[in-house]
Amino acid sequence: MDALAYAPATEVAARIRGGELTPVEAVEACIRRIERVDPSLHAFAEVDAERALEAARAIHADDPRAFAGVPVAIKSNTPVAGLRMDFGSSLLGDPRPGHSAYLVRRLRDAGFIVVGTTRMPEFGILPTTEPRHGGPVRNPWDTSRTPGGSSGGAAAAVAAGLLPLAHGNDGGGSLRIPAACCGLVGLKPSRGRISRGPDLGDSFLGADGVLSRTVAETALLLDVLAGYEAGDASWAPRPAEPFTAAMQRGPGKLRIAMSLDNALGVECDADVVHGVHEAAALLRELGHEVVEAGPHVPEAVADLFTQAFAPHVALGIGFGERLAGRPPEDDEIEPLTRHVRDLALALPSTGYLGAIAQLQFLARSVVAFFADYDVLLTPVLATRPLAIGQLDGCGEDPAADLLRAGAFAPYTPLFNVTGQPAISVPVGWGDDGLPTAVQLVGHPLADDTLLQVAAQMEAARPWAGRTPPL
Repeated sequence: MDALAYAPATEVAARIRGGELTPVEAVEACIRRIERVDPSLHAFAEVDAERALEAARAIHADDPRAFAGVPVAIKSNTPVAGLRMDFGSSLLGDPRPGHSAYLVRRLRDAGFIVVGTTRMPEFGILPTTEPRHGGPVRNPWDTSRTPGGSSGGAAAAVAAGLLPLAHGNDGGGSLRIPAACCGLVGLKPSRGRISRGPDLGDSFLGADGVLSRTVAETALLLDVLAGYEAGDASWAPRPAEPFTAAMQRGPGKLRIAMSLDNALGVECDADVVHGVHEAAALLRELGHEVVEAGPHVPEAVADLFTQAFAPHVALGIGFGERLAGRPPEDDEIEPLTRHVRDLALALPSTGYLGAIAQLQFLARSVVAFFADYDVLLTPVLATRPLAIGQLDGCGEDPAADLLRAGAFAPYTPLFNVTGQPAISVPVGWGDDGLPTAVQLVGHPLADDTLLQVAAQMEAARPWAGRTPPL
């Protein structure tokens, strides 16, 4: 059964359809590997073995669904009926919603079996996953390092072969950062591509998606998850063809901008710079034109982003307060969480709306840059994955922790602001054994172009066959 550990979801599904494997065997293999490996990683908030096996037993041999019997996990800030949704915080206690998110229903409609929920930093604030509630999640490539955040549990689980792919979401890089730390593919889809209902309405910053080992899986899951749901206030228009079909074609010769600049003025580690130049060379080999250029982004965007992001964190804490029936005690939320909440509460409603308006103004100038370019190539991270304990939200200076978080991943939040699709793909492994990744950013709604380019890069320099030394 360990032969399944690093098999893509498509292969697991094909084996089930071909009769080589039953859904029960697939789920049992997944659960056994979680039991054996996860104690050293702590990727899962909860494993729902009993219900997962019950769902597997209910699948018949002639089930027509594309992913019938394939295991998947959901991030613990997204409702799955009956499973713990604690946002990485002890404040919420043991909340178990009575309903599931629309995206969970879509996954199950495609045949996926939810085996559990994955861990995250408290309220998704940090680009690392070291909540005081439960302790740190560890990177399978080096367990002294972070798997990134906030979808860090999901990334660690997939990178370690605990299951083929996992759900995550991204409000400032929370899919792309862990993908970069763990050698995975992480696409933040275009704004409005995947419904956030029924609990959440429009989100200026947030988007849902998956972490996977291959571009093909990411494209397939985008076809599964994308689309309007009743009551959505806004949504991305339906693509002209499925993303999996679009990915089969080459994108043609593209004009690609390459930039190491970021709004914080952070200088990248040598390994990061080398990775971007390696990616640029590969893209030239693939027939694209690559030139050094990038949009101008003022330093003020960091403060504006915090003013837009902090109220969303405060809403999550407010949800926890309602569940607890009281304000949080000092030891129930981390110092950084309290700091971000206080920033939000001190910001008047006009300040929040003003920040959103200024960010939209900035977004227009960034998107206008793409009039001359098809894709932008940047780093994902400015440094190698941080050591466990370097950034955990429990330091004595929360404001400094926020700055440290921004300096670790200064390239991702901008494209939550613009709503453009952005994808993290591996480009190699450093001498330290850790993955190196780059970010590709496309035109608004051009998810298909990013998938095409990422697929070209994967075909030229495959990465999915490399596995961590667990």
